[in-house]
Amino acid sequence: MLIGEQGYLDLCNYILENGTKKTDRTNTGTYSVFGQQMRFDLSEGFPLLTTKKVPFRLIASELLWFIKGDTNIRYLLQHNNNIWNEWAFKKWVESDEYDGPDMTDFGNRSQQDIAFREEYRNQLDRFKERILHDPSFAESFGDLGNVYGKQWRAWETSRNETIDQLKETVEGIRSNPDSRRHIVTAWNPEDIPNMALPPCHTLFQFYIADGKLSCQLYQRSADIFLGVPFNIASYALLTQLIAHECGLQPGEFIHTLGDAHIYTNHVEQVKTQLGRDIRPLPKLEINKDKESVFDFDMDDFKLTDYHPHPSIKAPIAV
Repeated sequence: MLIGEQGYLDLCNYILENGTKKTDRTNTGTYSVFGQQMRFDLSEGFPLLTTKKVPFRLIASELLWFIKGDTNIRYLLQHNNNIWNEWAFKKWVESDEYDGPDMTDFGNRSQQDIAFREEYRNQLDRFKERILHDPSFAESFGDLGNVYGKQWRAWETSRNETIDQLKETVEGIRSNPDSRRHIVTAWNPEDIPNMALPPCHTLFQFYIADGKLSCQLYQRSADIFLGVPFNIASYALLTQLIAHECGLQPGEFIHTLGDAHIYTNHVEQVKTQLGRDIRPLPKLEINKDKESVFDFDMDDFKLTDYHPHPSIKAPIAV
């Protein structure tokens, strides 16, 4: 059984030793295994990896973006969060309105062409400024389609109604804690073509026992080095917020993975991380004056005693 940060490192090592070499949508290549599970006891501390620095504020602002039902990167950029930029930027540079140099095939050309990388950064900076200061441009090119927030908060039905899955789930936890239906799904087959990226973390379920709230996430596609550390912390935070609203203690976060993979251009970074020792987990304090998961803002979180190893940079596969 894979437990805590050591379990995460054991999974990294297992994939490097046993993963199947596979092609992928991004043409980067991965080492992949199928069907793994990690468990994190939230009473032991907040599960933010310590073998490399993981940026909590990016995780928290992205989660609040989901919770608000937002799908436009403008909110993220207002909080200096750039983790979704590439998907929106790609839509712009492939549109008829784009008037700059060719920015396609970034993943291949950026490896050898320094001038291309510099121009890419210049065009991306121009794009971000327009998203922040031009509402009509942001409406056209900042929206990522019917991604997570849309499905969580306004799932569209065949009767032209919407379902607020997250709100109904919170209400269900409070009114019927023993139900086995505390489920939110982001995988809406009809909407997949209208998403910048189909949901990787597809479905989560809550479970209440002995006054504790636990959450299990099923993730169809798991970028072990870059994405999974974010996902662990994000759903741990969500569990803590909902537990607070419902008068419960945080229990476990269980992370079930479908295709668990390490990109071929992340292998050396993973090996670096595997050579580091695990440090004590940080603590997360939330503003107890806020009563609802839907009321929190960035200023309501305080992370303490986080003393990780330095961050390890790696390219994102788009």
